[in-house]
Amino acid sequence: QVQLVESGGGDVQAGGSLRLSCAASGRIFTINAMGWYRQAPGSQRELVATITSGTGSTNYVDSVKGRFTISRDKNTLYLQMNSLKPEDTAVYYCYADPYVGLGSAYWGQGTQVTVSL
Repeated sequence: QVQLVESGGGDVQAGGSLRLSCAASGRIFTINAMGWYRQAPGSQRELVATITSGTGSTNYVDSVKGRFTISRDKNTLYLQMNSLKPEDTAVYYCYADPYVGLGSAYWGQGTQVTVSL
């Protein structure tokens, strides 16, 4: 099992910054990739960014490219969010994807990010 605990959400004005953290514990060695999803009210959950365990390769949804940066330091995943926009308002979820055959994805509890004008 892997446990994920997020922190760092909050309220911010447009143009501001926030950094989300996700502390992972448990069977970390089983994790192939980690990332962040978000879900706005009335919308489907959207993949925001991912990072692989081996190469550290990153991917972003087009709407956050150049503004968000995903990184990982040992057992903690981060999402640095700059130049925030009201449309970034959502609950942000950390997830961890095990290597094939080692179980299903793990999810954090979510942290609210609210961006106001």
